[in-house]
Amino acid sequence: MKKLLFLTIVSVLLVRCNTDELQDLNINPQAVNQIDMNFLFSAALLGIASNGSSGDNRYIDWRTNIGLCAHAIQHLGNANSGGISPGDKYTDNGETRAAPFEMSYRDQLKNIAEVLKQTGDGGFDAGNKQNTRNAARILRAWTYARLVDMYGNVPYSEANLGTSGIFFPKYDDGKAIYTDILKELDEAAAALNASDKDQASFAKADFVYKGDVTQWKKFAYSLMLRLALRAADADGALAGTYAGKAVTGGVMTSNADNFVVPMALSPSEWTNQNGISRAFYPGDGGQSPYLGQTLINFLKGTDPNSVADDDPRLMIISGGIGNWTANDFTIIGDGANPLNQKGMPHGLDKTDVDALEGRNVDFNTTYSKINVKLMQDDEPYVIMRYAEVEFMLALAKLKNLGGVAGTDKEHYEKGVKAAMQEYTIHDASLTVSDAAVTNYLSIYQYGVTKPAIQMIADQLWVANFLNWYEVWSYWRQLDFPVLVAAKHPSNITNGTIPVRIPYPTSETASNPNLATGGVTPDTYTTKVWWDTK
Repeated sequence: MKKLLFLTIVSVLLVRCNTDELQDLNINPQAVNQIDMNFLFSAALLGIASNGSSGDNRYIDWRTNIGLCAHAIQHLGNANSGGISPGDKYTDNGETRAAPFEMSYRDQLKNIAEVLKQTGDGGFDAGNKQNTRNAARILRAWTYARLVDMYGNVPYSEANLGTSGIFFPKYDDGKAIYTDILKELDEAAAALNASDKDQASFAKADFVYKGDVTQWKKFAYSLMLRLALRAADADGALAGTYAGKAVTGGVMTSNADNFVVPMALSPSEWTNQNGISRAFYPGDGGQSPYLGQTLINFLKGTDPNSVADDDPRLMIISGGIGNWTANDFTIIGDGANPLNQKGMPHGLDKTDVDALEGRNVDFNTTYSKINVKLMQDDEPYVIMRYAEVEFMLALAKLKNLGGVAGTDKEHYEKGVKAAMQEYTIHDASLTVSDAAVTNYLSIYQYGVTKPAIQMIADQLWVANFLNWYEVWSYWRQLDFPVLVAAKHPSNITNGTIPVRIPYPTSETASNPNLATGGVTPDTYTTKVWWDTK
């Protein structure tokens, strides 16, 4: 009996000991128990430029910014000359549809969601890092605005809540999302505080404005103005309220305020380099580098046989007619002469171009290419620019929204000057003098050469070169410039320029809420909520 009792006690002790050991084994000493909010914020900041932190910085620009938007609004041409370009002939490409949706949700929105969770009630940084938190709210608003502008209704209120057990988020109405993100911008901008205890930490994580909350406020209010004006035709009251808040709050006032994400050659080409540049670079992305006929004709002015009325940006945007290799760009013949610049026609195949030109056309020696001085792998990535803000102020003045001071003409002319003189961030040689700006404004007089609204729209179309997402959105919003749609036989839009991106097949196949909350019909020709004209 004593022997049995002894064995029982030993057994219990052994079991207890082993249980404690198992509990220790179930605690991972290398687990991340507290996530670095600075790292997540910086990753989100990098993510809005090409979604680089997801591991392929070329992907979204290559497929969507360039492939659809740049071609649809006729800044680029592609007569079967390589790359992905569904926007040239209005065809479908699954990767083009998927890239903004999938990469935004799994990249910057995921990082932002964690920052907001951990700096909110119950988070390990609750009450701390308030500047980081509110800057993250601004980035979140920027990202969702772009998603709504592309797709219409998207997951919002239930998005990025997988840790809460929501794996199939509902789709929210595009207008409701806009309304909420305008509120978010208003609250976040007001909450930014240079005296916050988070300021030093925030400055380390913020590699765009280096923690300057005044600059962040300007960015937030400028974005607010953009969204308010975009909503104006569909909801004038909403537009008026937030245009007024934006103007009162204070928008960008010079090119020094531009929201520019710096890029670098190292440590990783897949995250730190400029995705637009990599998408075009020979031997890397391989997108077609030919500028479109519509853009070149606009930049060459009303008299194509004279340089006197050229836009000063002609030989900034165009690098000339030449041979671009991975090592160099070599001008062919007189390809640097502004008079010889020629854009590729839109919506045509090689056989169509040959018939149009009456010869066997060599694209390389015939058409202008994008300037390689804008295309280095460490090129800064411009998210939003002051020039756009001045054109928006001119537009707001025309629409009597926001209580804008000054005249629409004054804001238009400030916008033209800012747009022409911003390219020095890419290369010091890309300088436009004040005299050249003045000369251009004297030739193309605001409200005289064309109606004022059309001249504002034309300039927004040119000024946002490289940010083709926004060029496409402004064209849909304002219906200028007048673009002649392509009529290629393979088009799926009945010969009309796409006005929306359909949802990715991964979402249509997996999320049952798409059927009840998504935009219908899910086509390239169904307009998003603010596109009412």
